[in-house]
Amino acid sequence: MDKPQSHSKKPSRNLFEFEPIGYLQSCFKEKFGIPRQPGLVSGAEGVLKLRDHPDFKTAVRELEGFSHLWIVFIFHQHDAKNWKPSIRPPRLGGARKVGVLASRSPHRPNPIGLSAVKLDRVDLEAKGGVELFVSGVDILDGTPVLDIKPYLPYADSIPDALAGWAGEPIARYDVEFSEKSLRSIHERAAELYPNLAELITQMLELDPRPAFQKRRMPPESPEAEGTKYGFKLFDYDVKWQISEGRFHVLDVVDFEESQAARKNQKEIP
Repeated sequence: MDKPQSHSKKPSRNLFEFEPIGYLQSCFKEKFGIPRQPGLVSGAEGVLKLRDHPDFKTAVRELEGFSHLWIVFIFHQHDAKNWKPSIRPPRLGGARKVGVLASRSPHRPNPIGLSAVKLDRVDLEAKGGVELFVSGVDILDGTPVLDIKPYLPYADSIPDALAGWAGEPIARYDVEFSEKSLRSIHERAAELYPNLAELITQMLELDPRPAFQKRRMPPESPEAEGTKYGFKLFDYDVKWQISEGRFHVLDVVDFEESQAARKNQKEIP
């Protein structure tokens, strides 16, 4: 008697290739300090520069009527080959593992990100291609964008949705500026970035440190007292420290000057 034939077939591996529609220019020049969700830092602005092709002028027709957008992008500084099925979310302090597909970790099987951002304006006549000015971004400068879609409140907002393990309120901390840092902001950045101090405040009040540091050294702990950090924002090096459970901005200097000073210190015997 012949054996029954199996109709199950091993699915073929489909590969898809996409060309970015543009690249996002943002205030975040390095991964450290980037908010972990869109909208948490409303002052974080960016410009989505679309490819220089006349079709994109038509493609964004009537987009300015929407207040918010979904941006579909690539985590271009992460290697998808190294993804793991479970991760330790920073929101849980790195103390507990969850499935990567039950998280928004960039270390995914396919390194694709999704962010809802505010659309501030559309410039159809920008040199070199259409520009979309957005805010509330959580995206690294130079990120390739695959697609955008209008945010629809009646479909995309679900008031009674459950947040699972991420449902706890987000902790926020007090931020203070030294006189030196305020003077630096006024002298170096007031004209180009008038809201720089507000942006720094929004970033620091979320405690931008990695999860392992937050777990080992909570802001109010003796171990965190006096620890100093820095992150690059626009073209500036923002220097800050933790003291008495607060985040103190020490200075804001030109990034290249700061790098040169560090190099000189290392070279001094």
